[in-house]
Amino acid sequence: MSRWNAWAKALGIALMLAATPAAAQTRWVMATPYAENFHTLNIRQFISDVERATDGRLTIQLHNNASLLPMAQIKRGVQTGQVQLGEILLSAYANEDPFFEVDGVPFLAWTWPQAEALQAATEPFIRTRLERQGLTLLYMVHWDAQGFYTKTELKSVQDLKGTRFRAYNNVTARMAELMGATPVTVQAAEVAQAFATNVIQSMFTSAQTGVNVTAWDFTRYWYNVGGMRTRNAVFANTRALQALDAPTRAALLAAATTAATRGKEMAKQAEVAQAERLRSQGMQLPQPSEQLMAELKAIGETQTAEWVQRAGPEGAQMLEWYRAALK
Repeated sequence: MSRWNAWAKALGIALMLAATPAAAQTRWVMATPYAENFHTLNIRQFISDVERATDGRLTIQLHNNASLLPMAQIKRGVQTGQVQLGEILLSAYANEDPFFEVDGVPFLAWTWPQAEALQAATEPFIRTRLERQGLTLLYMVHWDAQGFYTKTELKSVQDLKGTRFRAYNNVTARMAELMGATPVTVQAAEVAQAFATNVIQSMFTSAQTGVNVTAWDFTRYWYNVGGMRTRNAVFANTRALQALDAPTRAALLAAATTAATRGKEMAKQAEVAQAERLRSQGMQLPQPSEQLMAELKAIGETQTAEWVQRAGPEGAQMLEWYRAALK
């Protein structure tokens, strides 16, 4: 081989090696409205799994705590390609479709077995709806059980009558109305200020959220009534997902499956750990009274019937599947 041919061959190999990583690497951006909690930790592990499995061919930059997009803009941001991945509280988008809010209907599914049965019954409907909008559902993870945060004792629904009650979606706003309270929309990041300025006087949310907002600074009691186990949904822009090469796409989907399983266990652990955290900070966690539970379940039955009316035949069919799975 002549010196010229050897030099040309070496140069060609060098150029090929130099070009390959740049051509293969893809950078995505993800937005979530939440600060550090078990959902966010699960996402960080999901991202780590993806980057490890793809040898860095796909990297994902996470913007949490609504630092890039607020909750109300995340879904649209993924649809338009502003970001490639997003996480939302599904029920926050109830205005778009009744199926997005079903897991937030009080006392429809408040135990873990019920929540898992509702997940199985609703996931095909939710996945199809997102697909129509150019989105691919990657996984969903439940929140821990919900309860009432109050400054004074809560023995019955009557104790909430006339109070200003934090609502974070249509379902909790309607629940407030049925309890005789006034719903006030307040996002998680604004809760502390809302209590401090008396914009709200009580709220209904998880122990995890209570810890996130240091609820012990402005409330004294947390009544764990179960109530509901709402879900966060993580999804991708379908066009961006399909643009990945097959091995990278498969690695991302596999990491999402793992995240779904891991997230369920993290939610169960958080339910115990975060309740204890509230207690350790001086909050009281009384057992809800039988009267309170009976009143709340009656409200739940009303809201379930209202949800079926909004959801139509598909909603009635889904509810039938769900109830059959519990037998």
